[in-house]
Amino acid sequence: MKRDTAQYVVCVRNEDYTASLELRKIYTVIPDSDAEAHGMIRLVDESGEDYLYPRDLFLPIDVPQTISRAFAMAC
Repeated sequence: MKRDTAQYVVCVRNEDYTASLELRKIYTVIPDSDAEAHGMIRLVDESGEDYLYPRDLFLPIDVPQTISRAFAMAC
């Protein structure tokens, strides 16, 4: 699925990933259709590297465009 804007998720569970994921933290999703087809999500975790995680650890959130731009400028 192609998106014109970044997609964001919030971590709602981090069992087995406590060193890599922070609860209630917002993460930017890296588009990966192969991962999505397998119920996974790709994002940059606390190590600074991108990894795959089970999608059910996150909930998608809508971010206003002004905040999305601010997130993009902060990277």
